[in-house]
Amino acid sequence: MSYEVTATKKRPQNFDSMVGQEFVVSTLKNSIKNGRIAHAYLFSGPRGVGKTTAARILAKALNCEKGPTDNPCGECDNCKAITKGNSLDVIEIDGASNTGVNDVRIIKEEVMFPPSSSSYKIYIIDEVHMLSQSAFNALLKTIEEPPSYVVFIFATTELQKVPATIRSRCQQFNFHLINADVIASQLEKAANDLNVKFEKSALNWIAKEATGSMRDAYTLFDQVVSFSDGNITMSGIKDKLGLTGQDKLNSMVLSILDNKVSNAISDLRELLAFGESIEQIIKDFIEYFRTLLLLSQGITSENILGISPSEFPEKIKTAFTVEQLEAALELLFELYRNIKYSIDPVYEFEFILSRLSHLKYLASNTSIITRLESLKTNIDKMPFTDSKKADIPDKLEPELPHIENQLKIQHQESKKPFEIAKNLFSGVEVEI
Repeated sequence: MSYEVTATKKRPQNFDSMVGQEFVVSTLKNSIKNGRIAHAYLFSGPRGVGKTTAARILAKALNCEKGPTDNPCGECDNCKAITKGNSLDVIEIDGASNTGVNDVRIIKEEVMFPPSSSSYKIYIIDEVHMLSQSAFNALLKTIEEPPSYVVFIFATTELQKVPATIRSRCQQFNFHLINADVIASQLEKAANDLNVKFEKSALNWIAKEATGSMRDAYTLFDQVVSFSDGNITMSGIKDKLGLTGQDKLNSMVLSILDNKVSNAISDLRELLAFGESIEQIIKDFIEYFRTLLLLSQGITSENILGISPSEFPEKIKTAFTVEQLEAALELLFELYRNIKYSIDPVYEFEFILSRLSHLKYLASNTSIITRLESLKTNIDKMPFTDSKKADIPDKLEPELPHIENQLKIQHQESKKPFEIAKNLFSGVEVEI
């Protein structure tokens, strides 16, 4: 028997086995139970979340020999034919390949003939947004008043490109990205079915990388299984897929914290020599600081983080404020966006490493001004000597070096804090 990919093998064959789209499933099942079957449906949402699968299940529910039923048997000839894709009464059309008005005219001619062996003649048009404007116009009257035995099911990843005149004639269902927890549980079932051992952290990583797409998760899962030799581990994934190891990332960030940029650059060169691409290293750094940001917000779920919080040294977890982590991510995102225009991406990343070494001193204009206002208020309440020099108590002295560092760094982007500081402290001889 030929090999079957997991995404095909695990494709749901009834509504109850669909995951992550509870609203869509419950609404469709209730409409079938109550006999409220529309003549046109529009399924929209991201790729790989079940739009075409739901369309096929709906087709089976309508044409099952025991139906229409919200729970198709999957055993009758009609159900089997739809599952295999060779039913004469369920026609699947690729909207990207049949974009012209002539293709729609063929459909308009075909709908005049009743189904051969089923209750309904069902047209499933995938990526319907790819149809031309003239094709949409030709389709309008047909989907508004089709014969009673015809049902149209449209699927699209770009709802905004479907004309409003088409949308208004359809029952619309919005499919959502599937939660990483749900994807991870489905991957766990797939691994058990294949008798493959696994680390939960590895499956959580696959689920996170799928970004809400069940199909993408199964595709990546198949790739990982193929090189895992019966045991899916996070270390194996990092090694085979060229991901930067957590230990190396920790080492680089610790070097940045200690202002040892040369050590961080040496680690970077080692990764490049090992064969990792600069693009992947930047993505790993983005993922690293994104995880630190979520940790700083109190999020500790491995399914969300994609890694155990214990993988991060305490020194790193407490080193940066939310504001500083957001600034680091902004730098890294900008670098990744602009990297294709760079003279040398490695040089640019080395420059970013140097800038990140000042991250712990970074503060926004707002926070600097707030601290200055507070300091000025305290100084205004103090007695002055004849030389007009503030008699600053010991408790305020530790604030001055911190504000000085903030001002120096912020000066690279804006002089506003300096101007405000000058106004705030005019007439007060305090060195900042």
